[in-house]
Amino acid sequence: MAITLTESAARHVSSFLAKRGKGVGIRLGVRTSGCSGMAYKLEYADDMQSDDIVFESHGVKVLVDPKSLPYLDGTELDFARQGLNEGFRFNNPNVKDQCGCGESFNV
Repeated sequence: MAITLTESAARHVSSFLAKRGKGVGIRLGVRTSGCSGMAYKLEYADDMQSDDIVFESHGVKVLVDPKSLPYLDGTELDFARQGLNEGFRFNNPNVKDQCGCGESFNV
C-alpha cells in the first residue's frame, strides 16, 4: 500500500508548510459526500494521530487514517496550474466512476 506525491505537489506542500511555520505534512482521507458517494479530504497536519498510517514522498509526510486507506491506496497526488487555476489533483486508480463536476467519486 502506498500514497505518493508528484514533485510538484511535494514542492507546493513544503513551501506552504514553511510559510505557515508549523506542520508535519498533509492529511488525506475520504468522506461520504456528493452525488457519486465519496469526496476527498485534504488538510495540512500539525500533528500525527496515534492511528495514522504515514507515507513519505519527496520528503513530505502523508498521513492517512486507516478507514480511508483502502479507498486511497495507489493514489498519486499532483499539484497543477492551468491558466489562472491551480490546485491538487488526485490520480486514484481505485475510482470506478465520478460525478460530472469532479467533486465526488465511487470505488
